[in-house]
Amino acid sequence: MAPARTKIIVVIIVSLFLLSGTWWWTLLVNSPQLESAYAPNKGKPTNVATPPQKESVQQPTAQVLSKRLVEYHINVSLNPEEKLLKGTETLTWTHPGKNIVTELYFHLYPNAFSSKETTFMKESGGRLRGDTMPADGFGAMNLTDIKTVDGLSLMHRIQYVQPDDGNSKDYSLIRVRLPRPVKGGESITLNLNFEVKLPKIFARMGIADDFVMAGQWFPKISVYEPQGTRGRVTEGWNLHQYHGNSEFYADFGIYNVKIHVPKNYIVAATGFPTQTAKLKDNMKVYQFYADDVHDFAWSASPNFIVAEKPFSSPEVAGVRIKLYLDPAHEDMKERYFYAAEAALKYFSKWYGSYPYSTLSIVVPPEAGNGAGGMEYPTLVTAFGAKNDSPGYELERTVIHEIGHQYFYGMIANNEFEEAWLDEGFTSYVEDKLMEQEYGVIPNLAIQAAVISSPAPLNQEAWKYGSQEHYAQNAYYRGKLILKGIEQQVGTQTMGKIMKTYSIKYRFAHPTTLDFQKVVEQVTHTSWQSYFNQYVYGSQMTDFAINQITVQQKKSAQGPLYESVVTVDRQDGLYPNIPILFRFADGHSIHKVWKGNGDRIQFKLQYKSPLAWAMIDPEYTLVLENNHINNYMKVDNDHKIVSRLNISITKLLETWLGSLSW
Repeated sequence: MAPARTKIIVVIIVSLFLLSGTWWWTLLVNSPQLESAYAPNKGKPTNVATPPQKESVQQPTAQVLSKRLVEYHINVSLNPEEKLLKGTETLTWTHPGKNIVTELYFHLYPNAFSSKETTFMKESGGRLRGDTMPADGFGAMNLTDIKTVDGLSLMHRIQYVQPDDGNSKDYSLIRVRLPRPVKGGESITLNLNFEVKLPKIFARMGIADDFVMAGQWFPKISVYEPQGTRGRVTEGWNLHQYHGNSEFYADFGIYNVKIHVPKNYIVAATGFPTQTAKLKDNMKVYQFYADDVHDFAWSASPNFIVAEKPFSSPEVAGVRIKLYLDPAHEDMKERYFYAAEAALKYFSKWYGSYPYSTLSIVVPPEAGNGAGGMEYPTLVTAFGAKNDSPGYELERTVIHEIGHQYFYGMIANNEFEEAWLDEGFTSYVEDKLMEQEYGVIPNLAIQAAVISSPAPLNQEAWKYGSQEHYAQNAYYRGKLILKGIEQQVGTQTMGKIMKTYSIKYRFAHPTTLDFQKVVEQVTHTSWQSYFNQYVYGSQMTDFAINQITVQQKKSAQGPLYESVVTVDRQDGLYPNIPILFRFADGHSIHKVWKGNGDRIQFKLQYKSPLAWAMIDPEYTLVLENNHINNYMKVDNDHKIVSRLNISITKLLETWLGSLSW
């Protein structure tokens, strides 16, 4: 998800100054590279037989890319006047572990917006990325029935649970006790009925006028982790409530979803349509199918301007890019297409081919901005169409969210517990592509200066506290740590690291430790110290000029001055620290400290006295967040030294010249 940047920029400035068609469908169906979109989930042992579906989806045999532990068949209707979704869901879950399971857990995410007392609302304060929950905007999910395939109701076996904070007013997670256990390798099928009173758009979902964003909208089974998954010693459920900062975690599977909307509505959704939308009972019925994905989202509006374009590249066999534009951005479709094509082309080249047949981009209206800047499998949202002449934030948001198709979509880390593995990684690749395609160079020094309170990256998202603290670490600090590795190993080796990690853990649930192991395997070097300081720890780099002395020496050849400059390391280790020494006559000397040890002294003899010294004059140390002590000036009498916030001034000048966020 893309963070809100405007507020952060303002905070930075203030803080710094205080311091200082048909043919395509035929191709789609017959393309062997794209057949995976039709692949069935074969060979699963069953504990309870899956009921026959009234309308089966044609699914020729093809490559199975993931374990497909879940299968959803959902039928949902939208009533925009009542702001209501009514749905039925048939879920089949395959037990991936060995121990007997006697209960299932489901996320009821819309209940995060049911009152001011939920965990999400209390932690967020009813605000997310600059959007505020309207006073009358609450919504909720009501699970009206849950049965086994033989008709046994389990409603009396439901219990709301709050494993993270014990908040009895939070109803985002339920436990369902089963009438009989499920053994390892067996499957169970349940039938659920549910209703969702849509909130006014806030935090990725809801309704704004006649625009609907259905994200995390259906009862969704939690992840059961076998021993060894993400380092687990014993198998079990991974259980978390819906928190103010956290996003999601789910298993891969199959989704077959039928969506009923008013006849004038257009629907965008995960996956691809299996048939042309049909009118039934004065409603338009869409049907979508997706496999090897771990979520399903959809959006609907009568106002969408739809544009489509086929795309292929050496690494992408064929993708149908679909734009669902708010009318305010109708004239910008080529900007959206270009950004999407660039992202698909280069991310597939760098991190492995995009394996799906479609990519949909939804541009919400201004009133629906709370649903903007979000990623779902094969579907992303841009920010709301407020400005009729937006800057590069249009492209940056599209590229960021498509980057999430890799670092969230296929590389499905646990966003509850290690959010930097998707947000930090996606921010890193976003910068890389924005610089290449648009010449927008990220101002990493400014972004590092934002990080006033670094914290470990392998902690639960809600433990960062504020959204600002979460963004500083999961997004910016995470990205800078990756950039720090790149600086030390070089661009080519870093590319190999990222591609190795992306391919190795595609359709898996990797951890930070898995990434560390890849870094060490590719570089044949231990990175334990680096990860201990910056990833598992809360350090940044901080190098300071602490003292300068200048003495005039006797010399037969004329005036001679000896300048002694003391440089200290005050925080994390980092190699190759550049230092610039400028003398009164304008002469300069550049030196590099290897960064070993806590202190170094430089003794310089020259015919002119030293005027000033500065660490990292070009702002290349990406993890340096305290620039104020990088510079020291010598007074004219060579006895008194003073610190001038030249680094802050230069930072502002550089930022004003690039505006890279």
